[in-house]
Amino acid sequence: MRRFSGRDGLIALALACSAGAAGTVAAAEPAAAGHSPVPGFSFVKALDGIEEYRLDANGLTVLVVPDHSAPVATFQVTYSVGSRNEVTGTTGATHLLEHLMFKGSENYNDPKGNGVKQYLERVGGQYNATTSVDRTNYFATVGRGDLEGYVAIEADRMRHLWLHESDRRAEMTVVRNEFERGRNDPDNVLMQEVTAAAYEALPYHHPTIGWRSDIENVPIERLREFYDTFYWPNNATVTVVGDVDAAGVLAMVKKYYAGYPRSPRAIPPMYTEEPAQSGPRRVVVKRPGELGTVIIAHKVPNGLDRDQPALDMLDAILSSGKNARLYRALVDQGLALSASAGTDLHRDLSLHTVYATLAPGASHEQVEAALLAEIAKIQKDGVTAEEVERVKRQYVAEDAYKRDGTAAVAMELNEWIAIGDWTQYVTFPKRVQEVTAADVQRVARQYLVEDQSTTGWFVPVPAGGEKGS
Repeated sequence: MRRFSGRDGLIALALACSAGAAGTVAAAEPAAAGHSPVPGFSFVKALDGIEEYRLDANGLTVLVVPDHSAPVATFQVTYSVGSRNEVTGTTGATHLLEHLMFKGSENYNDPKGNGVKQYLERVGGQYNATTSVDRTNYFATVGRGDLEGYVAIEADRMRHLWLHESDRRAEMTVVRNEFERGRNDPDNVLMQEVTAAAYEALPYHHPTIGWRSDIENVPIERLREFYDTFYWPNNATVTVVGDVDAAGVLAMVKKYYAGYPRSPRAIPPMYTEEPAQSGPRRVVVKRPGELGTVIIAHKVPNGLDRDQPALDMLDAILSSGKNARLYRALVDQGLALSASAGTDLHRDLSLHTVYATLAPGASHEQVEAALLAEIAKIQKDGVTAEEVERVKRQYVAEDAYKRDGTAAVAMELNEWIAIGDWTQYVTFPKRVQEVTAADVQRVARQYLVEDQSTTGWFVPVPAGGEKGS
């Protein structure tokens, strides 16, 4: 199934933020005749109760999603900057800057007693931030009456952030600890190395958390430069989901954001293109561990491509539930303890993977051959209409869960904003229902090609034995 790349565990936390606020987005009438209810905004479009506006003064995009099932609201700012915008020397800068965004701004900080954490803990709000390859987002779920206080804080740190060297040093150690925890997970290391081998030119080559030397040594001046390049209204989307109306939201956003100008220079485009792959690639990670792993990855089109719904259904047929093909071929046969398939959706080329954790006694060669055999069966013989209908029904249930509550809706919109089109939140599920068995076979044949593959093995070794990087 489709996966959005994000920091570990935080999407689950975002779903938890919506406790007590569950409900589907209520349909709402768009602004009358396509006009904004508040002067200074341009109405852009509306789709299935979601309204988009643009703040004329600086290009800030605002999405309003009314949901009156509970007196709460989730306010989120998505910046179109992620590890995709980093280069050697600044890898991990987006993530480190995300940490520093909680250290205070000119008007809202701990010494004044009104810092972001202090305020949200005082009003009982749930909050966090995540960094991914294509975006960074900051969000909180609060009671309807506490929304303006959070909007004021979020707006202030868009352009008035404190960036102190003492804070950089303190947060660097926190991020370095995260990095080290990731390096202690063999499967995480394997996925990083497979990704680095699959992407030669695109910045997706680098891990979102960055390389250790960059985390430790990036100067505060480089972080300031990064902040002053990307943290502007015209590079951000505000999403408000909950017990709100467009007029109230826009008035609040105008009050706190309209005073900021557009960025003084154009937001730098990311124009690097991935060269064509000219043959299969392989990586092997050896380090202490208990169970081996096999990953087979293929680059596929960007997250907005028309073939993504068919790839999603292919992944579900391969790995969704105990009737899935990989489960029957590998787990039931004693070759693997688990097996899955999925696609990380990106603004540029995305990455499709099939993955299996070896059962005791199974070899990497056996498991790799079994994974490839299941792909080959679909390429040769296709799938059945019954399989497609089964995974479509599963998709509907899973998709409903991802939209259950204000924070869940905001997070799902956040990922489509990152990829480049929030309307996919509405249209992607509809396109999934149009997928046919022939579509599934076609995308398997077109994209899951050996010469376009990157295969990774994690080979466990005894503690103190041979160890990879």
